[in-house]
Amino acid sequence: MKRQELVIETQSIVESFVIEKPNIGNISKCIEDVKNAALATDMGPSNPTDYNTLRGRLEASRKKLPPIYQEAVFEPFVKILNDLGEEGFNELQRSGNNAIDLLFDIAQAILQNGEGYKEKATDAFQEVVSDLYDGFLSAEDRLRVKSPDRSIIAPLVKWGNPNSGPYTWPADVTGSIFKLQTGVVSLPPANAEQGLLAWSALGHETGGHDILHADIGLLEELAQAVRTELTKQNFKQGLPEYWASRIDETASDVLGILNMGPAAGIGLIGYFRGLNAAFIGKPILRNSGSKTDPHPIDILRGYLASSTVKLLSFNGASDWSEVIEAETNKDLSEIRFGEVKISPEDAKNSANIVASVIAKTKLESLENHALSEIQNWRNEDELIVQELRSHLTMGTLLPNDFESKVYATHVVAAAVVEALSTDANISLTFDRMVAILKIMHDNNPSWGPLFIAHPGDISPHIVYGQ
Repeated sequence: MKRQELVIETQSIVESFVIEKPNIGNISKCIEDVKNAALATDMGPSNPTDYNTLRGRLEASRKKLPPIYQEAVFEPFVKILNDLGEEGFNELQRSGNNAIDLLFDIAQAILQNGEGYKEKATDAFQEVVSDLYDGFLSAEDRLRVKSPDRSIIAPLVKWGNPNSGPYTWPADVTGSIFKLQTGVVSLPPANAEQGLLAWSALGHETGGHDILHADIGLLEELAQAVRTELTKQNFKQGLPEYWASRIDETASDVLGILNMGPAAGIGLIGYFRGLNAAFIGKPILRNSGSKTDPHPIDILRGYLASSTVKLLSFNGASDWSEVIEAETNKDLSEIRFGEVKISPEDAKNSANIVASVIAKTKLESLENHALSEIQNWRNEDELIVQELRSHLTMGTLLPNDFESKVYATHVVAAAVVEALSTDANISLTFDRMVAILKIMHDNNPSWGPLFIAHPGDISPHIVYGQ
């Protein structure tokens, strides 16, 4: 997660500080918080179905976007809209296919930014997405790895479509249809005020899907590596193909944890339980799934999270991995996909191999680098999270000498870990998280008057450290 070298004084602190033991005594209340958000009735703004009204609103929103997004999003989108014309626009609406859903989501991303919809939370949301994307694709973290083949700027965000939960339209999709140079990430509108663990899913959406689709051939190479290793290890019951065919969702889980640390792993457990509490009446991880579901079964994703956290480069990784596995075990029953039954041993062992292959395999599409070499969670990150937690609970401003080392991902990770801890005030933690992220967004140079794709690139290269 580190994007710049810390000064020697900070490094000495990192070497000596004590990692706090995991504390998830408040997980049941966090699950209830997710459930309440999932059951909320806020659907977000209505889609702009009148062509001429939409054109006028878009034009009025243009200047609210920074120049780099005007060029990468606004201009190509409006050109396609103009080419469609009113008749084509109406015909597309009548068709009811996914293209009209994508069109409306792009429009909402522009309009919600331009018209100030849930402005504070929207800016906070945008800052997290920008940080996750910058953290993987900036020149500093991507040293000796070529620039991505597709999008080079962070996706735009929007609120809406709560029944779909968090989701993303990656740049390969938005680019192929509407010629955008970035993607769009969506959260349910209720998550602007509650359901804190949903924010940990942003590591999966942006640190995962949007990254994986930015480099041509990356997903295919990962799928083949997973398939080959599981076959080599003599796994049966279709497990090699099961994991490989779900590589987009599987690798997104792994990348989310590499970007956000253990908070993304334990957050996933609580988030899925909260959604299942809302929609099937049971706050548990599902142990079965259909053969056509592109997501691995919940219980497998729990074991995958535990295995991935164990690979992280900070001293508390094993402790957090054990906590996540123990939480997953609480929901273990009979694991099935379709008619195929999987033993708990095969589930855990295969997840362990899959996590290692995805994180550690040196990939041709990344110039023979592994994903964990580009992004990881280190002691420096854990130290920042521990210090941030006190600011989240007391409402104090960040010290200037500390602020420059803090990124949005740290803030979300700290909020998730704090909310999960015994007797935590989830609402207060959520509000403070959003407030800090809003301040960070207001100071983000990518949202200023210059064409800056990756703020992480704006740092001097010093010939000799003091």
